[in-house]
Amino acid sequence: MSSKKPEKEKERLHPRNNNREKYDLNALTTAIPALKNHIKPSKSGAASIDFTSPVAVRLLNQAILHHYYGIKHWEFPMENLCPPIPGRADYLHHIADILAEDNLGKIPTGNKITCLDIGIGASCIYPIIGVSSYGWQFIGSDIDPKSIASARNIVQKNSSLKGKIECHLQKDPISIFKGIINPEDKIDLTISNPPFHASIEEAQKGTRRKIKNLSGKKVKTPTLNFSGISHELIVDGGEAKFIQKMISESKVFSKNCFWFSTLVSKESNLKKIYTSLDEIGASQVKTVPLGTNNKSSRIVAWTFLTADEKDAWVKKRW
Repeated sequence: MSSKKPEKEKERLHPRNNNREKYDLNALTTAIPALKNHIKPSKSGAASIDFTSPVAVRLLNQAILHHYYGIKHWEFPMENLCPPIPGRADYLHHIADILAEDNLGKIPTGNKITCLDIGIGASCIYPIIGVSSYGWQFIGSDIDPKSIASARNIVQKNSSLKGKIECHLQKDPISIFKGIINPEDKIDLTISNPPFHASIEEAQKGTRRKIKNLSGKKVKTPTLNFSGISHELIVDGGEAKFIQKMISESKVFSKNCFWFSTLVSKESNLKKIYTSLDEIGASQVKTVPLGTNNKSSRIVAWTFLTADEKDAWVKKRW
């Protein structure tokens, strides 16, 4: 294996990220006028979004999708996770760069690329960004029927997404790839943003810390500013156990997928991840740091294909 450890954590978003610079509030409020009601001065006195408000956060992300991605219909239940668009986009831009490394430096685009999103969620966010940015085809899986229904509704209401995103219910909640990937399938890329809390208490603790950082206030029973129902945020054993399960199952589909990948929020989980990938026989592992000024994370990607198998895959599919 190679390229396990990142050289350093990044402090800025990817160069292709539409939101690398400060938010263009004039453009965003033009896209979604209701956002104007949630702009207030920051500590420095500059106009800013009230990030402690779930309604404000949702309107901001609706405006970003409308203005930058051409998505005019993005509605889903308030209790579901409202993903921060810039961070989600960064994952896809960096993983696109990994594909480019196997394609003479050129990012493969269009419907010849199939990406599997593990945990598509009610917002359908990764497929939206991937289709809009690169024209990729997507398969999205989720264990929640309501999330699948919501994601399908978003696809149907946006003409640019129709025919490009399939939403599949994962009927076995303890499986990740099984039941979703068929023996004959070829998947160029799998992505995942695992639930990273092991309990409700842990999730609330993280939210209290986030609210204190944003507002300076201590809150006993916080409301998640990005919302999120239990299975989106909490899983038995937390992020570590989920990723270990993903690694184990990936071996079964080692010849079906070009690159597997996942977000890893907790740096302390990396050592066990690398050990597991060594033990299971991954031929190559890459770690890509992600980060903004107040949060850092990383992508871990792995493949089981040999160099010759990768070359043959690229020539045939890309």
